[in-house]
Order: sequence, then structure tokens, then C-alpha cells
Amino acid sequence: MTGEKTQMTKKFFASLTRKKTLDAEETSELARVLSLLDLSALGVGSTLGLGVYVLAGSVAKNISGPAVCISFLVAAVASAVAGLCYAEFAARVPKAGSAYVYSYVSVGEIVAYVIGWNLILEYAIGTASVARGLSGYIDALTDSQIKNGMESWAKMDIDFMASYPDFLAFGFVMLLTGLLSVGVKESSRLNNVFTALNLTTVTIVIVSGAIKSDPANWQLDVANITDPVIKENAGDGGFMPFGVAGIMAGAAQCFYGFVGFDAVATTGEEAKNPQRNIPLAIVISLIIIFLAYFGISTVLTMMWPYYDQDATAPLPYVYEKLGWTPIKWIVTIGAVIALCTSLLGAMFPLPRVIYAMANDGLIFKFLAKINPKTKTPIIATVLSGILVAIMAILFNTDQLINMMSIGTLLAYTIVAVCVLILRYEPVEGNSYPDLELKKEENYTFFGMFKQIFNLNMNKHATSTSTKITNWSIIIFAVFTAGFDAFIIYALDVFEKPYVLTLFVIVTIIMLILIVVIARQPTDEVKLSFKVPWVPFIPCLSIIINLYLMLELDKDTWIRFAVWLVIGFLIYFFYGLRNSEERKLRLEHELKENATKTADKEVTKF
Repeated sequence: MTGEKTQMTKKFFASLTRKKTLDAEETSELARVLSLLDLSALGVGSTLGLGVYVLAGSVAKNISGPAVCISFLVAAVASAVAGLCYAEFAARVPKAGSAYVYSYVSVGEIVAYVIGWNLILEYAIGTASVARGLSGYIDALTDSQIKNGMESWAKMDIDFMASYPDFLAFGFVMLLTGLLSVGVKESSRLNNVFTALNLTTVTIVIVSGAIKSDPANWQLDVANITDPVIKENAGDGGFMPFGVAGIMAGAAQCFYGFVGFDAVATTGEEAKNPQRNIPLAIVISLIIIFLAYFGISTVLTMMWPYYDQDATAPLPYVYEKLGWTPIKWIVTIGAVIALCTSLLGAMFPLPRVIYAMANDGLIFKFLAKINPKTKTPIIATVLSGILVAIMAILFNTDQLINMMSIGTLLAYTIVAVCVLILRYEPVEGNSYPDLELKKEENYTFFGMFKQIFNLNMNKHATSTSTKITNWSIIIFAVFTAGFDAFIIYALDVFEKPYVLTLFVIVTIIMLILIVVIARQPTDEVKLSFKVPWVPFIPCLSIIINLYLMLELDKDTWIRFAVWLVIGFLIYFFYGLRNSEERKLRLEHELKENATKTADKEVTKF
């Protein structure tokens, strides 16, 4: 009886960690129509929205001051690190689903499900928040008449909901849902137009801002501020009024302005030449996005004092103050167009992630149905649109944005881990038994030490080196969480000897683990793009992402836990039994058993 239970337990855990088998001959029902230009425009369009028109002013005023441009630089570096990892995966696995498929192929089913379920949340909240922001921006142009009218007619006096139902945001989402249902090429063409107009607006702001720039606004003395309330919140003045801590805190917030470039990686089944174009599109879009953020934040703080910025609509406010009313209206119209672009870019990957998960049988199969005429996952698109529209009508922008970051950061972390796992795995079909340690050497200290640090100078990955790498990655992630927690919560008590000693020990262990991973052999695999400086770049990505996750408040973690519970209920009661990978393995086992039975019958005769 005990043996049966043990066998069942092993079978259960094996089902959780089963990896997706990619069929080289499998053909996709999705149309391959997206060029490098389309993909780059999608990356820019899905990222360059609320951030460039709102984030620069709010971070400059409350967190970083004029040094907000440096905060964007730090955030860009963090995003680029994650982008490199995404690019390698795009080159390895040209399938729809982004980090979901990547983790399914390299880590296992349960991790992939968590990531996919997380991405659904990320894209849904991202779309709803942009729709709500677009509605609010249009409302601001009417002097808040929509808001005041709705609050007097249908006020929602509930703490965890918006103050009024935003039917305008609801309408925007449903209109976009209809557009995406028509077809990818049609929507990508419109996205290209919107993105071009968006970049034109950014260029107008940078050029006009450069004309009106005054370097003295980067050298302000707070002693000259007459308003006591503004003076109290203005920091120490100068370029870095809130110090290095302000720059890093600003970078943590600016990082979310770069969320969205991973939308490019979800188009593996719809991109022309995905191995080449997707990595290139990610890099191109990140460079364009950074230049836009850096330029806008620089001229914004040079045009007008950082402490007198408007946190909700900084650009129209500054141009109004400068008396440039025509430029104000051009920028305002451009901002509305930009938010439309961002709305399209935010929702574009959502039905594709749902399609990929449903196609694998992990969520309800009917969601994977492709419309034969438009070649789009129409049911997934419509239902996800309804979900997003309900969120947009019920919750305000702040409530939506607070939930967006944790799923993104977890996805980034898993992608970085997957890069390490795949890089140090032996290539399928390669076997080097001579490189494995002899049994008598396995249990000697020197034998293990030689294997851990690869002092035998092995040039090919083996099962032993893979286990060493995987365990090193797991231990590194645990110590990284401790390292980040030290920086966030124990920085003020570093002068205490035991705290500093513990921090140094944790840091040394992390460095040793990186060296252990770096010393492991790898098998050469030809890819159109590879992350440079492995394992250092993926390890840096893990450190940054876990740091930002630990910065999030407990309410965000609680809401995230609730979302995961709902997801686990669907997986354990439906996905675990209906997984396509499970069906494939059962078929394979039945064929093997039938072959063995036939062989026995032949032997008898």
C-alpha cells in the first residue's frame, strides 16, 4: 500500500514538471504577416503611453527631481537585461505565448501555468488601466464634466472600487476588442500609424522643450521657494534634490514605464522570420522607448521647476504655464493618440496567451478556437475583451496599476532562470558518459569539489553538470531574495556588526554560486541571438526583479495570491487532466506497450 502511494506521489509530481514537446513539423493556424517594422512598432506602441505623458512629471515632482532622466536610464538598463533574456527565448522557441511557452519547454507545466496565468492578469490590468487613463485624459479636456456628471448620477461609494462607473473606458475596450477580432494585419497597420503619430508628438515635445530649456532649473535653491508646503516637499534642490535614494526609488517606478516590450515575444507564430526579427524588434523598441523617456524627462524638468510639475498631466500644464497654447493642444491630441496606441499594444498579446494555454489544454479548450476567415483566436479575444472592459468600468487607474507590476516581474525572473537552465542543459541526443565522475569519486570531497568547479575542464554538458547548475540557480535565487531584503529593510542598521557580517556572507555565497554556474560546461547550439555574458546578465536580471518585487506592498501580494488560488483551482480540476502533453505521453506509452506485447507474441512463436 505504501509503495502504491509513493508511486502515485511520484506520478503526480512528474505530471507537474512535465515539459512541453515541440513538434518541428507542427504548422500554426495563425497567419505569418508581421514584419520587423510591425514588430518594432508593436513594442514601442505597447510601451510608450501613460509613462511618457504622466510618469516623467509625477516621478520628477515627488521622487527624483531633475534626476528623473537618470532614473529612466537605470530603469532602461534593468529592462534591457530582461529584454536580452526574452530575445534569446524568442530565437529558441518561435511559438505564441511569450514567457508561458518558454517556461513550459524548459522548466515544466506547473511553472508555465503560473506564468501564463500571471501574464493574463498583467495584460488585462495593463489594458484596463490605459483605457481608464485615456478616459481620464479626455475628461480633463472637458474640465471633468464626465466625472462630475457620472458621480452625481451613479456614484459607487465602495472602498475597493472607482468612484463612478467609467462607461467611456468600457466603450474603448469593446471597440478595440472588435478591431482585434477582425485580424492581425489590419490592427497592426493601424498600430503602425498610431505609433508614428506618437513618436511625432514626442519629437515635437523634445524640440520645442529644447528651445524653452533653461539649465537654471537643474540648479534651483529651495531657499527661494516661498510656498511652505512646496518647500517642505522639494528636497534639497539642485539636480538630485532627493539624493541617490531618490534616483533608485524613481527607477523602481520608471521601470514600469518600460513594461510592454515583451508583447513582441508573444508573436512568434505570426512573425515573418521570428528567429531574426523578434530579437531585433525587442532591442530596437527598447532603444526608441529609452530615448523618448530620457528626452521628455530632460526637457520637461529644464522647461519648468521640478517641484511645480503637474503629476497627472505634466506636459499640457507646462505649456500652459509657458503660454504656448497651440503646442499644448498639439501635445494633448498626441497624448490621446498615444494612449490609443498603448491600448492596442497592451491588449494585443492577451488573447494570444489565452490561445496558447487553451491550445495546450491547461485552460478551457474552446478558447483556442481560430476563426477560419480572420485567422484570429476570436473567442479568446472577445472574452478577454469583456473581462478587461468590466475591470475598466469598475476600478480606477491607481487600483489597477498597483496590481500590474508583480506579475510582470515574476515573468521576467522566470525567463532569466529559464535562460540559465537551457544554456547549461546538454543538447538532446548528445551523450558523454566518459565525462561523468566514476562512482568511487562521487563521494570524496575532492571529487565533488572538482565536479562543482569543473576542474576537470569538461567541454560538454552532462547530467551531473546540469544538476549542479540547476541546484546552484535555486540556491542563488533564495540568497538573492535575502540580499535584496537586506538592502530594502536593513540598510539603516548596517552599522551593527552582526547585520553587516551576515550581509557579507550572503554576498560571498551569491558570488561563489555565480562562479559555480559560470564554470559549468555548455553544448554549442546555433541560435540567431544569444544573451551575452551568461550567467552574469541573467543573474543580474534575477537580482533586480526580486528587488522590485520585494518593494511591493502586502496588499498587492494578497491580491496576487487570490488570483493564483483561482488559477490553481482551474488547473488542478481541469488543466491537469486535459493537458495535451499528458495525452501525448499516454498515447506514447500505449504504443510502447503494444509494441512490447507484439514482440513477446513473436518471440513465443
